[in-house]
Amino acid sequence: MTGHDPHGQADRPRPHDQPRPDGQADRHAQADRHGQADRHGQRHPHGRSGPHRPRGAPGPEQAAGSEQAGSLPAELAAMLAEIVPPGGAFRHREHIHLAYLAVQRHGADRAAVMVPGWIRQLAAYQRAPQKFNATVTRAWTEIVAYHMAAVPPGTDFAGFADRYPALLDKRLLARHYTARVLASPAARTGWAEPDLAAFPWRR
Repeated sequence: MTGHDPHGQADRPRPHDQPRPDGQADRHAQADRHGQADRHGQRHPHGRSGPHRPRGAPGPEQAAGSEQAGSLPAELAAMLAEIVPPGGAFRHREHIHLAYLAVQRHGADRAAVMVPGWIRQLAAYQRAPQKFNATVTRAWTEIVAYHMAAVPPGTDFAGFADRYPALLDKRLLARHYTARVLASPAARTGWAEPDLAAFPWRR
C-alpha cells in the first residue's frame, strides 16, 4: 500500500478481540486510544480549479502521457477529493477512510478487491509503485469491514474513527504479522496469511 511502512513497527500489541454485542468498541480499540481522532471525514468545497490531489501526486496533465502512472479512475479521484484535506497528503487515516467508503458503497467482498487495485494505481500515479503491498492493503480493508459490521447504520467516518481509534494506528498489523512476512514477495504481490495471530473473521 502507499503511505504505509510495515517495516520497523513498534512493540507488538495484543491480538484483536471480537466487538462486543452491546455496541461498545472492542478492547484493543480502547486500550490503544491516544485521545480522540481528529475529524477529517467532512466534505471540503473545491475551488473553480477542480478537486485537489494528494500532496506529491503529479497533475493529470503530467500523468496523462505516462505509461507507468496513467490516470486515476473517476471513482477513486472523486473519493480522494472527498477524503484528503486541501493541501494534505494520502496517509494512513486517508487509507482507512478510503476503505470505509469502499465497504460502505460496494460491500466487504468487492471492497477487498477494489481497494488494493486503487492503492496500486495511486502508488503508480505518485511514481512510487514499490510502496504498494497487496497484503497490507487487503488486510486493512478487511479490518475496516469487520468493524463496520458492528457500528449503527448511518455512522459516518468521523464517528467510526472515534469509535475505533486503534484502526488509525498503522502498527496494529504487528499483532498479526511479523515484518519478515509483510516484506516477503508473496505478501507484496498477493496475499500472505498472518503468522502471529489469525484474523477473527478468517478463523
